[in-house]
Amino acid sequence: MHKIDDSAKAFRQFNANTDADADAANVEDEAFEPLSRQEAEKFRQANPSVSPWSMVGGQLVAGFLVAAIAFGVTGKQSNGWSALYGALAVVVPAAAFAYGLSRQRASANAGVALMGVFFWEMVKIALTVAMLVAAPRLIGQLNWLALLAGFVAAMKVYWVAIWLRLRHKSSVEK
Repeated sequence: MHKIDDSAKAFRQFNANTDADADAANVEDEAFEPLSRQEAEKFRQANPSVSPWSMVGGQLVAGFLVAAIAFGVTGKQSNGWSALYGALAVVVPAAAFAYGLSRQRASANAGVALMGVFFWEMVKIALTVAMLVAAPRLIGQLNWLALLAGFVAAMKVYWVAIWLRLRHKSSVEK
């Protein structure tokens, strides 16, 4: 019986905390002030948008580098092709996603734009899976480790771009 009483007390305490958090959030919403035109321009200059096409290009460059390293280290063309194909399994779907998103920019309806993002993300996932399934048929003497290296290198371009952007932003602020 004590467990039930303790659970009920914990539940009441949780609800009291949740209500207090909700009240605090409402106060913060009321205190919200939109940015002025000058403040918004300053914010845009401090946080420039990154083109999705530059990310796709960076992924492609990373894929070529890993493919060259795989070929150079092993001396086998099949390892280079495997690594490049792994990177292409990221680059091609990312390019399709970027293309789809660039078409969605003109949408005035936020719901339609959000559905477009979900649709193109599904296309990206399906295309990635299809390319990985097709790899053994398309690449002679496929090396899965090299393919994985190219795949991971292309995927990590997002993190490198974020790191470089944060590093650049912190150096600008100093």
